[in-house]
Amino acid sequence: MKRPVLFLGVILVVGVSYLLMQTRNLETPQEKVLEKPEEKPLEEIPVRKEEISEVRLTIVYDNNPSDDRLGTDWGFGCIVEVGDRNILFDTGADAETLLANMQTLSIDPQKINIIVLSHIHGDHVGGLFGVLERNSEVKVFLPSSFSQSFKDRVKSFGATVVEVSDPSPITKRVLTTGEMGTLIREQALIVETEKGLVVITGCAHPGVVNMVKKAKKITEQEVYLVMGGFHLSGASDSQLRDIVKDFRALGVQKVAPCHCSGDRCRELFKKEYGSGYIEAGVGKIFDL
Repeated sequence: MKRPVLFLGVILVVGVSYLLMQTRNLETPQEKVLEKPEEKPLEEIPVRKEEISEVRLTIVYDNNPSDDRLGTDWGFGCIVEVGDRNILFDTGADAETLLANMQTLSIDPQKINIIVLSHIHGDHVGGLFGVLERNSEVKVFLPSSFSQSFKDRVKSFGATVVEVSDPSPITKRVLTTGEMGTLIREQALIVETEKGLVVITGCAHPGVVNMVKKAKKITEQEVYLVMGGFHLSGASDSQLRDIVKDFRALGVQKVAPCHCSGDRCRELFKKEYGSGYIEAGVGKIFDL
């Protein structure tokens, strides 16, 4: 009787083991499914788009009228808006006229980040200290040839003085020609736009053609617009026609002479350039 009982016991043990193995095999796929990490939805990938900053130029000081609401006076000043930067290029002859015009145009002096002075003459720097009284948290880019007393006075307001000798960047898409000329040292402002370069001159004492050539040489780009004072009020017709011819040879597409350019200069440029001539004066706005 012992052998049959032992035989039955072995069969029972083998049977239970077989059942256990089958159970494990059945559970394994389920366990794998449970352990599989939950799939997350794909996140949307933002597409980066190149920012193209709009450029706006507003003449806030000039002796030529454009907006009847504004005061005219001998001198020049222009606001250059590039992206989030607000640059004041030259400050006219007096702060009272400059600030009044800016207020009429809803331009807040507190939002100016940078001031660039073309040259030392009073009709371009006269309004500076009145602006600094309203906003001294600015960088003032001026030719290194300015007197030390002038630089010290700018610093006394708490503004930062940046001395300019050579061509150099001022902010993104804006640079200076650096000091040019001999007796009267002067810098011009160069603004890079989608349409080409804009060259802004205060008085162009070193010669407006020379300043345009310098801008092209520095950037190796074409010039879309030249605006500001050309310092040609005493030039003869022959001289003026040569300058117009030089502008054409340099590929300048549009011109906007004002301030010290002279009426005859404006007449001849208008005749030659036609629709490429822009009547400029205080209050004129250029959207580029």
